[in-house]
Amino acid sequence: MEASPGWCSRQEVLQLDNEIVFNEAIIEEREQGIQEIQQQIGEVNEIFKDLAVLVHDQGAMIDDINSNIENSEAATAQARTQLSKASKTQKSNSSLVGPNFDTPILISKPTMHNSTPTTSDVTQ
Repeated sequence: MEASPGWCSRQEVLQLDNEIVFNEAIIEEREQGIQEIQQQIGEVNEIFKDLAVLVHDQGAMIDDINSNIENSEAATAQARTQLSKASKTQKSNSSLVGPNFDTPILISKPTMHNSTPTTSDVTQ
């Protein structure tokens, strides 16, 4: 028995069914691949968001470090000025004292019975 034109034989129908099942399997596999890619894109997106937060935080840290450097520079300049002033003041004060400032000065207590100080009066 031959199939009439326009009608498919049973073998052709089975072959078409097999092709449909095969194509549906390929479509399913591709859909799963697309879903995996979408998930991975979402993960990459999260990674970039996390990275953006880290970069922002590090930028703030760098700004803080830069500010601390500028403050340290200003404080150092001010300290140099103060040290220079202190050095000049110390030099001018030492010139007033004179070169023999480590020589002891003897001061005596006046006594009623003697007008010249004795050695015992000086050591008291």
